[in-house]
Amino acid sequence: MNADLQEFVARLAGTVAMTLVPVVLISFLSLPLSLGRHPGGPLPDANAPAVHMT
Repeated sequence: MNADLQEFVARLAGTVAMTLVPVVLISFLSLPLSLGRHPGGPLPDANAPAVHMT
């Protein structure tokens, strides 16, 4: 592989990784907060009595 092409691919891969890491972290850390539970966890019971959190 040409040295210039190899350097370009390495820089491109680094740029893509640096761009995607914050997006993935923010989405996976804020999703449970938005849903009020972890994805894939049991759904809250609709018939459960309301709980006051104080």
